[in-house]
Amino acid sequence: MDPNPDIITSVRPLIPVALTFVSPFLIRLMARDKNRREAVSFVLASITFLAVVSMAPGILKGHIYTFTLFTIMPGIKVSFCADGLSMVFALISSFLWILTTSYNIGYMRTLKEHAQTRYYVCFSVAIFGAQGVAFAGNIFTLYLFYEIITLFTYPLVAHYQNREAFEAGKKYLVYLLGTSKLFFLPAMILTYVLCGTLDFQLGDIHKGIFPDDANPALVIAVYVLFLAGLTKTAMMPLHGWLPSAMVAPAPVSGLLHAVAVVKAGAFSVCRIMLSCFGLDSLDRLGLGTPTAYVAGFTIIAAGLIALTKDDIKARIAYSTVSHLSYIVMGVAMLSQGGVEGGISAIAHDAFPKITLFFAAGCIIVVTGSKKISLMNGLGRRMPWTFGAFALATLSFIGLAPASGFLSKFYLITGATDAKQIIPMLVILASVLLNMAYFGPIVIRGFFFPPVKGVNMEQYAEAPRTMLIPMFMIAVLSILIGFYPQTFVDFVDAYGRFW
Repeated sequence: MDPNPDIITSVRPLIPVALTFVSPFLIRLMARDKNRREAVSFVLASITFLAVVSMAPGILKGHIYTFTLFTIMPGIKVSFCADGLSMVFALISSFLWILTTSYNIGYMRTLKEHAQTRYYVCFSVAIFGAQGVAFAGNIFTLYLFYEIITLFTYPLVAHYQNREAFEAGKKYLVYLLGTSKLFFLPAMILTYVLCGTLDFQLGDIHKGIFPDDANPALVIAVYVLFLAGLTKTAMMPLHGWLPSAMVAPAPVSGLLHAVAVVKAGAFSVCRIMLSCFGLDSLDRLGLGTPTAYVAGFTIIAAGLIALTKDDIKARIAYSTVSHLSYIVMGVAMLSQGGVEGGISAIAHDAFPKITLFFAAGCIIVVTGSKKISLMNGLGRRMPWTFGAFALATLSFIGLAPASGFLSKFYLITGATDAKQIIPMLVILASVLLNMAYFGPIVIRGFFFPPVKGVNMEQYAEAPRTMLIPMFMIAVLSILIGFYPQTFVDFVDAYGRFW
């Protein structure tokens, strides 16, 4: 691969962002006709995905597409770029939007939810924010779309408009808006003062944008501020908003809290670490190992908390807190395998994780209960739902060829290359924890007799509009494992140094 990237000025990175920008307005216009309203989501989601896919051949050849929308002042502009890292996040968020639209229809109509147009509009704006984050060409643009996601997912978190929902929404805003203003914004200002620009270093993840003569202590302070400000990554101790946000409807928990929100945080950390600081600076300043250890602590601690939860969505939420830190820990290893495993985990985690949330949603729609202790024998009444849950579980316990196996394989390879024993032990321990908190759900569902007093005969599968997309994603989480280079090739196109 040519070490000098072919940077091309092109409007192509703007197209998916523009399409998702139009979507909420069309949904609002179709508010009186629910079929047309939901058809808009299907059509624009599909076109957006195709627009993203159309850039893939060029990016895999080494091209980087850039486009500046407008300049605010020297070094600060709204600009977009499409490179290998962009493609990983943009592909999964646009593709899963298509299938989630079908799931949304089944969930919202079956439960006769209120404010459905508002729900679909906010959902669509959140995807717009995710595409903007994916294709952000500098820190300012990233910050702008990062905040859009926060603001427009608040109504989704507080959708039920009861005391619990409003309390969760309040915590959501305090954590995400509070930290971005207290930490991310100052970090961005300091970066501009030190570097004179907020543009990412494209095509070279070694160099970064900070000048060689920058004060090391100040650069370290900026790095810490960025990590603290990107709270969507849910690293401990700034993780409390995510489990609380599980009061939202299951589709929100699925796409927004397994993909668009939390993955936007993880993606942003990867972008800042690699395209802003660069591997050489992180290594020289000794920032990689401490970051990996904080992420490793989060992986284990969140896994242990998940074991204690009887609420299925709470258990999955804490597993999300744990699994997000795989991404950060991988990149923080500063090795080829670590970066490949960390970034590809953005995709490899998304498919099985959204399956788990969708399965939980099916169970809630059918039974009205979230308690795992009451699910004994339910798998025999809902075999497709529990079967999808079981398939997704294979990824998290690292069983080949499920997608999660690939991430863990690359992460362990990266730990070996970096001569890091602790991250390797963390990964192995987390696999055991995944088995301990997901395995019993499947075993209870299929093999345990029903809890006394619970009549399982009254239950059946959820509507097909929910089952079909859920099972399709579950199967895809396995099929991806047969094509291990699908997302790793984009990571290598981004890295360009291997």
